[in-house]
Amino acid sequence: MTKRKRYSAEFKAKVALEAIREELTTAELAKKYGIHPTMISGWKKK
Repeated sequence: MTKRKRYSAEFKAKVALEAIREELTTAELAKKYGIHPTMISGWKKK
C-alpha cells in the first residue's frame, strides 16, 4: 500500500498561478512538476 503525497499550500498556489497565467498548458505544467493535470485544474478553481 502506498502513501498519498501531500503538497504544501505554497506549492499549490505556485502551480495554480502558473496555470492561470497560461504560459504553459496544463499538460506541460503537469509534466514539469510531476503531477496529474486534474490536480492542477482543481487547484486552479480554488
